[in-house]
Amino acid sequence: MPTFVQILDFIGTFAFAISGIRLASAKRFDWFGAYVVGLATAIGGGTIRDVLLDVTPGWMTNPIYLICTGLALIWVICFGRWLIRLNNTFYIRYHRTGFVYGGRCGKSIALGYPFWVAIIMGSITGAAGGVIRDVFINEIPLIFRKEIYAMACVVGGIAYWLCDAAGMESYVCQLVGGSAVFVTRILAVKYHICLPILKGSEETDGDS
Repeated sequence: MPTFVQILDFIGTFAFAISGIRLASAKRFDWFGAYVVGLATAIGGGTIRDVLLDVTPGWMTNPIYLICTGLALIWVICFGRWLIRLNNTFYIRYHRTGFVYGGRCGKSIALGYPFWVAIIMGSITGAAGGVIRDVFINEIPLIFRKEIYAMACVVGGIAYWLCDAAGMESYVCQLVGGSAVFVTRILAVKYHICLPILKGSEETDGDS
């Protein structure tokens, strides 16, 4: 019987993979290339986190991550035109981070690391796969642009830590942390909340 964390992990893997494959299809990648982009999106953040924590990445011991990516590829092949038209897809683009973040922020704490490490590791888990995806498809990574993306992970990490410090059960902390990421992303997109943009030298030169 899959645990709560595993269920969140599988949902997150499927959603991340669809995100990568969908964008790869928009760039006219072939099926193999789209699968690679989807897989990198799905496991990239978790792999970096596990390497930093000196833990064997999950996809090296359980093929479900590869299978989930394959299913995501089939899904995009069958419903690709519909997905590509949905540039503001509620499910895929904006809110998938909460699924995986809620289930994985506690991994660092369980290994004995302080809460600030858990926040950083959770943010890497939620955002690094998207960075790899954007590099593969030759786009500026989303987290480096004005949208609230990685910062939503920080909010979720703080929420997780507060719940953990209050002595709540692990699954409650995971649910609250993931929900905090989810809600932060919704509010940021709905109300166009973004971080200030750092002015570059081109703008400075133009003003002089």
